[in-house]
Amino acid sequence: MKNHPCLPPLPWRGSCQCGQVRYRLNRMPLTLYCCHCSECQKQSASMHGMSMIVRAADIEITGETRIWTRPTDSGNTTDCCFCPDCGSRVYHRGSQRKESGMLTLKAGSLDVIAAIEPVGHIWLKRRQAGFRGDPAVLHFDGQPDDYGELIAAFAGKYGQAGEREA
Repeated sequence: MKNHPCLPPLPWRGSCQCGQVRYRLNRMPLTLYCCHCSECQKQSASMHGMSMIVRAADIEITGETRIWTRPTDSGNTTDCCFCPDCGSRVYHRGSQRKESGMLTLKAGSLDVIAAIEPVGHIWLKRRQAGFRGDPAVLHFDGQPDDYGELIAAFAGKYGQAGEREA
């Protein structure tokens, strides 16, 4: 299956801020959403972080990385992969995702992120004053019980995730 006509062709590339860590995403992500938890606000130094769930097998990472493990607002832990030179986060892998083969790519690091819109917002009970969410996308006060709705919304907008570009 081909990409959605509005999206750039796969593979998509991205990097840390200094470019020492590069990656290539070979298949469509499962979803893209914004997280407003207090940790994503601190990590991004902004109102929220953008997170893209991808299959770990679909991403190729080059360059040296380090891992820092931290607690999450949901009570789980997450491994934060970052560049040791500039400190930019590349991906997170939460304890609830380790067995699934999924990880959360920090979507702002994609070279093509301007072409892709988030389909939802999570952890809105921690949102910053002044945030005005799009009523046409999904909203969750905290951590969703599962990401099925976000995955379905992304598939509905951009087509079935995970198919290789022909």
